[in-house]
Amino acid sequence: MKERLRRDLSELMLLPGLSGYEDRVRRVIARKLAEAGIMGRTDRPGNLIATLDGDQTLPSVMIFTHMDQLGFVVRRIDPDGMIRLERLGGVPERALASQAVLISTSGGNDLPGIIANKSHHATSADEKHQVVAYRDLYVDAGFTSAADAETAGVKIGDPVVYRPAFVELAGDRLAGTSVDDRAGCAVLLAVAAALAGTGGLPTVHVVFSVQEEFNLRGALIAAQSLKPDIAIQIDLMLATDTPDMAGRGDMALGKGPGMGLYSFHGRGTLNGVIPHPALVRLFEQTASANTIPLQRSAQTGVLTDLSYVQLTGDGVAGIDIGFPMRYSHSALEVCDLSDLEQLSRLLIAAVMGVDASFSLDRDNRP
Repeated sequence: MKERLRRDLSELMLLPGLSGYEDRVRRVIARKLAEAGIMGRTDRPGNLIATLDGDQTLPSVMIFTHMDQLGFVVRRIDPDGMIRLERLGGVPERALASQAVLISTSGGNDLPGIIANKSHHATSADEKHQVVAYRDLYVDAGFTSAADAETAGVKIGDPVVYRPAFVELAGDRLAGTSVDDRAGCAVLLAVAAALAGTGGLPTVHVVFSVQEEFNLRGALIAAQSLKPDIAIQIDLMLATDTPDMAGRGDMALGKGPGMGLYSFHGRGTLNGVIPHPALVRLFEQTASANTIPLQRSAQTGVLTDLSYVQLTGDGVAGIDIGFPMRYSHSALEVCDLSDLEQLSRLLIAAVMGVDASFSLDRDNRP
């Protein structure tokens, strides 16, 4: 399983897929599902959905993760050919200067560029300690005029992402673009392949969603259509094992998957997740029975698709299950392949634990 995860993750991370422009990512995932004998369908927003039919007397399960990544759109093309950007998603301004980017044109071409950084020799003492606002930054793609950029196919509104990268670090550590959440996609592919054709399971809806980085849109639409009883969301969990994150929590790379016990955005969209107690118990018991380490997360400043999915229909029992990741929303994020492998095993075993004895009744619990 580990090598499958590495292979799928490397392929998916090298594909550009800004929110609203996930089509290339979805087609690769659909092909991989088909190779496992699983036929998916694409809804109008672009979510990829596959349903594994099971026992109708059991609670139905929706397992989902998002395909998209954050980035930019072209806001303006200057007369000298420099390209101005608008942010899409939570892009950190302090990590933008000198980053390599990829501009995807409507004509199907991917054009390289760099976010400019003022020459050091011309930088004043005050400027050396300032973060340049994204509206003052520009992309140099080598063009000498707006006409040159337009001839190459660049238009206002074109998607721009960090230049895709996949870097193998020491041990099982991996770095690159869009670990958030192509790692989740690789895990969900492995889970779907393992569950397909397995008898005695509940009906399982596998959803690869769109536009998570653009106000959590795609998964909500899928949930409204599927009407699951249980929603299990796969995403990153903030690793706190680096000096800059010390004291923020107790989540480390290489120590296994994580379970969200509390999340709250705390700014902008005031939303979050407090998981259903039956699902907390299910994952705790499953991890213990299968000797899988399970870390715990409680964070403010974090928001996932589940925040809205849990509010659909008569209410959905939900939980966030994920993997530790360092340097979120930067051009190079870091995860550990062993965590992804154990996360896959945990999810497979947990779904198998939704049997006739499983209850979502909140009054029927210790």
